[in-house]
Amino acid sequence: MNRFNDKTVIVTGAASGIGLAAAHRFLDEGARVVMLDIDEASLKEAAAQLPQDRVLVQVGDTAAKETAVATVKAAVERFGALHILINNAGVASEGDIMQTSEEDFAHVMAVNVAGYFHMAKAAMPELVKTRGSIVMTSSVSGLGGDWNTFAYNTSKGAVSNMVRAMALDAGKDGVRVNAVNPSFTKTGMTEDMLKDAELVEKFKERMPLGAPEDPEGIAAAMAFLASDDARLISGVNLPVDAGLRASNGQPPM
Repeated sequence: MNRFNDKTVIVTGAASGIGLAAAHRFLDEGARVVMLDIDEASLKEAAAQLPQDRVLVQVGDTAAKETAVATVKAAVERFGALHILINNAGVASEGDIMQTSEEDFAHVMAVNVAGYFHMAKAAMPELVKTRGSIVMTSSVSGLGGDWNTFAYNTSKGAVSNMVRAMALDAGKDGVRVNAVNPSFTKTGMTEDMLKDAELVEKFKERMPLGAPEDPEGIAAAMAFLASDDARLISGVNLPVDAGLRASNGQPPM
């Protein structure tokens, strides 16, 4: 498929995991991709293997407004327009509300919520010109709560409703806003979880299609939501969770 020929895509958190898989997917379908990440070494290593005429590397922290403004400006200067924003960069922390420090809470919210806000606000004027779209990486943790991840759950709940609010307001300008909501996915963020064989088995019990999920599968869903195939879809939080939310919560029998 070449659904994104002559389209420009910004992917945040593009050095690894879902973000890197998304960059590959959009490039494979003909797009020009701006890869943004805070990890300069990993980002440049990942981008070095990709077609340089269609890739632009940007290093920065999405929690900073300046990063968002500079990235959108660089994308338009290099490629002429912006059509799609993949808001994906994220962080997590463990702990309930009593175990979560003010500093950890502020950091998670700065990246996962304010970072998405900064990127979307900077991109919106360009997306209005192209009647483009935004796809956010939320989580099943933005659709229901988890134990012992208070800050992360709070941030993803905000992202899930940010998508709905933005979809309502931006629809008049032809801009669509959606989210993918993955479950347990093989990324750097879940590295410690992947080492816990007992935990992995528990996820497999709850996810009919198996666990962990692969980043490429999440990227495929992102590409669908960003494409004209989804031209009538906006304001959706799409569970990409290997069937997890098909369950009513009762244990296997």
